[in-house]
Parts: sequence; structure tokens; C-alpha cells
Amino acid sequence: MKRLIALAAAGMLLLAACGEGTGAAEAAAGDPAATGISVTGQGKVTGVPDTLTLDLGVAVLRDTVDAATGDAAALADAVLAALTANGVAEDDVQTSNYSIWPEWDYSGDRQVLRGYRVTNTMSVKIRDLDRAGAVIDAATAAGGDDVVVNGLSFSIEDNAELLELARANAWNDAEGKAQQLARLAGTSLGAPVSIVESIGSSPSPVSYQREEAAADMATPIEPGLEEVTVTIEVRFGIG
Repeated sequence: MKRLIALAAAGMLLLAACGEGTGAAEAAAGDPAATGISVTGQGKVTGVPDTLTLDLGVAVLRDTVDAATGDAAALADAVLAALTANGVAEDDVQTSNYSIWPEWDYSGDRQVLRGYRVTNTMSVKIRDLDRAGAVIDAATAAGGDDVVVNGLSFSIEDNAELLELARANAWNDAEGKAQQLARLAGTSLGAPVSIVESIGSSPSPVSYQREEAAADMATPIEPGLEEVTVTIEVRFGIG
């Protein structure tokens, strides 16, 4: 008798499980988020950069730490003064690295202390690109032979209009793909049920080397063009 009761209970549980599974499958089939057409659309536009960012400062080697830190501070102040005198806002200058370490010469039979290296560099944004070369020349001249420039890059900070255009291009790309897939599948395209966006850009890296130039000629700086990309992932319902 106990065995019969146990078998009956097991059968009821099995039927209940089957019923729940069928309901879940039906719910999934009727859920627009679980069906449809998923596509990726991409829109790319180019624009002229409006900001130049460079890392510059000084690297000083002296016999003592006191001499190195003192000279580095004086030269860094001179570089900063040259930047602000040439129209760079204080808010657009930020210290990016400050370090002190002993520098050794290993070329001989034994290591020899060459001195102490102090490096003080700043991340600088230049927004008047027409004067970028003149600004850089003034700053590097202020740093003298101890100046360091680690590199330059351009960016578009005021990119709202470019993003709108890239986003529209991305949508048209995604919708066109989804419509074609719907026609190939013999169905009709429904409304979008989910949209995910990601934004990227392709900066224009530029190397900088200090060269002797004529007194009335600034270092040429060319911003070129920068690409702004919007990618969207869209799931459309189907009819």
C-alpha cells in the first residue's frame, strides 16, 4: 500500500512538472523579448578636432636631491608660466607625473651614481589649435635642455552634433539590415523591443620632436580629422 501511494505521488509530481514546462515554453514563445530579429548597426562620421592634449614637463639630473628638486621646480614653474602666458587656462593643466630616483652608470666595472633624476610632467590641453605650435614652442623653450614632451593627441570635446549624425547613421544601418532579414524570412518587421548603444572614437596620435626653427616660424601642428563611431544593437519584433 505504501508503495502504491508513493508511485501515485510521483506520478502527480511528474504531471505537474510537465505542465509547468509547457507553460514556460508558451510564455517564452509569446515573449517579444525572447523572439525577433537582432542586428548591429554602425554609424561613422568625421570631424575636425577642437582640442590638443600633450604631456610635457622637465626631467632634471643633478648631483644631489636638493639640487634636482630645486631646479626641476623652477623649470616646471617657467613652463607653466609660458603656457598660461600663451592662453592656456589653469584648469587645462594637470600634473601627470612627479618622480625622484637615483640614476646609475653601469658601463664600467662597477656601478657609479650619476646623480638624481627628478621628473615633473603635466597633461596640458590646448584649445586654440591655430596657435598650438607657438604655445608648444614657448613652453619647450622655457624648459630648456631639460624639457620633455611625451606625445600629442587630438580629440573632439564638443561632439554633440557629430554623435547625433553618427547615431542616425547607425539606426539606418540597423533598420535596413533588419528589414532585409525580415523579407528573406517571409515575415514582417515589428517595433524595436531593445536598443543598446556604444560610442567610440579614433584619435589622431601625433609625435612631437623639438627642432630648431626660424625665429618667426612656429612648429607646424596639423589636427587632421577624427572619426566618431556609434554602434547600436537592436532587437526588433516580428509579425
